[in-house]
Amino acid sequence: MVKRFIVIITVLAFVPGLWLRSQGLTQETFKIGKTLALLEAIYVDSVDISSITEQMIITTLRNLDPHSVYIPAKDVQEENEPLQGNFEGVGIQFNLLNDTIIIISPTPGGPSEKVGILAGDRIISIDGEKVTGIAISTTGVQKRLRGPKGTKVIVSIFRKGEDELLEFNIIRDKIPVTSLDAAYMISGGVGYIKLSRFSEQTAVEFEEAVKKLQLQRMENLIIDLRGNSGGYMVPAVQIADELLPAEELIVYIEGLHTSRQEYRSRPSGTLTRARIAVLIDEGSASASEILAGAIQDWDRGVVIGRRSFGKGLVQNGFQLPDGSEIRLTIARYFTPSGRSIQTPYNEGFDKYFQTYYSRYFNGELIHPDSINLPDSLRANTITNKRVVYGGGGITPDIFIPFDTTYYSDYYRDLIRTSTLTSFMVAYTDGNRKDLSRKYKSFDRFSKEFTFDDETLEALKAAGEKNKVKFDQAQYDVSAPEMKRVMKGLVARDLWDMNEYYIVVNEDDYAISRALSILTDPALYERLLGYRKEMP
Repeated sequence: MVKRFIVIITVLAFVPGLWLRSQGLTQETFKIGKTLALLEAIYVDSVDISSITEQMIITTLRNLDPHSVYIPAKDVQEENEPLQGNFEGVGIQFNLLNDTIIIISPTPGGPSEKVGILAGDRIISIDGEKVTGIAISTTGVQKRLRGPKGTKVIVSIFRKGEDELLEFNIIRDKIPVTSLDAAYMISGGVGYIKLSRFSEQTAVEFEEAVKKLQLQRMENLIIDLRGNSGGYMVPAVQIADELLPAEELIVYIEGLHTSRQEYRSRPSGTLTRARIAVLIDEGSASASEILAGAIQDWDRGVVIGRRSFGKGLVQNGFQLPDGSEIRLTIARYFTPSGRSIQTPYNEGFDKYFQTYYSRYFNGELIHPDSINLPDSLRANTITNKRVVYGGGGITPDIFIPFDTTYYSDYYRDLIRTSTLTSFMVAYTDGNRKDLSRKYKSFDRFSKEFTFDDETLEALKAAGEKNKVKFDQAQYDVSAPEMKRVMKGLVARDLWDMNEYYIVVNEDDYAISRALSILTDPALYERLLGYRKEMP
């Protein structure tokens, strides 16, 4: 045994510098591997090398920048699915209510719809395993229903009106994960598109939505990027390509080991003549900022909302031998005017993300004057030389304060305790047939549907049951917003997410402001510097 240790130490110690250089390695790189090998081979106690290695990687990356991250092998698929635009499974939207899996809707054309599963069905067992009354989680449901394309899963379903459970054999298939939440016409030839992320399919979804809206005589467009934390860079470039004339710089990236790479527009853009408004807020980041920055720098559209997050770093994914992945920052990206919009992170990981939450407390979300914009970050747009700023996000052309009009502790607690969402799942589930019979079309639902007093009293009682004390004054403040969101949730479960946004956007001030600008050509041009203010 002693001889074995001597051999190991001797082998580990004998690595000529010439060999290291030939492999592109430094002495420091080798020291890490040697340390782990020594721990595994001769440390006095047993050690979990896998855990030590993961912690070492996590700590190292965190000390580099806030967006270089390590993803364990077990989480890689889940992390990548929203960006890849699909996963493999049975294709259902579901909610958990009182330990029961309620199907909200099967994916159109998906495996579950093909075998006859309906909205309102309840899943009792999956592959013979009872899944009711076991406190199953959303993740637990997904693990049981997702699986490789072509594999089979057997589910037992309870359906109202049926005396016995129904059994369905479902063959798993690829299920699309859409990144476009809504696309509809508002008024005055103005269309609206809401993007939740930038995935592999986002540009295709955007193009298809634009074509449908143009068939409805869309001339101008609102692109809603609020809450869109980004994703892949290329789809953002492709969407900007549809909006800009040919050969205009959209974004460029550059790093110590990454030479400058420029992305320019091509001559085939379908929206180069449309008036554009882009909505952003403190949750808009990364690819969202690339798109908003390009539109702003070329004076191509009006950016409306609040200062975006400020993520100007580019990551590439590198798979490790065990299937885990490192997403390593390889470059910074710059808007066409040369702005870097990355929020400073020199004070460390925790402080970096605290700057995001500090915006809630320093008044920036209410008053634009609270934003710190030093002259060192000042730049000019390319066409009309308007003043814009880098560092810490995209600052909008038109500021929209955070809406506290409907805020109350009572409303917050209904949401925090999941009372509101659970109540609405139960409401729609219990009234689905009556609602579907009464409202044959969404237009009729939108115009006529209201909640009766009995339903609102039931919501208050549900809150009390969850220790949310009813407060009449606070309820009166929040009631209009609550009812709008509740109506949107019913619309989503009867139709789709598109209808949800049609409902909840009805009283959205940022959208109203965008609409007023896009329907006033003179105002639109003055805001972008194409016309001087009238005396």
